[in-house]
Amino acid sequence: MSEHCCESMTRRVTWRCEHHEDPFECPDALVWFSAKFQEYGLIIHDGGNSIINIAFCPWCGSRLPDSQRDRWFDELEQRGIDPWGSDVPAEYEDERWLHS
Repeated sequence: MSEHCCESMTRRVTWRCEHHEDPFECPDALVWFSAKFQEYGLIIHDGGNSIINIAFCPWCGSRLPDSQRDRWFDELEQRGIDPWGSDVPAEYEDERWLHS
């Protein structure tokens, strides 16, 4: 997914802080997006990588795509790939696997 539901969501997902490389360390980062799983979440600034998954856009109200997390794990299992190992193909680290 290269486009998001609205301009506000796109700005929040693609926003980069000049002071913090990791969005989980930046108090101004609000939304996290996983291209690999097609998941959106609100960042919880608790010192870790916590998020609350969201199903609707907070700005435009659009329904967000269903998570592809289960499908990702199923596809790796079908290929005999250990998702916790280091042999996960590069195309499974972003949204490319969704189009193959």
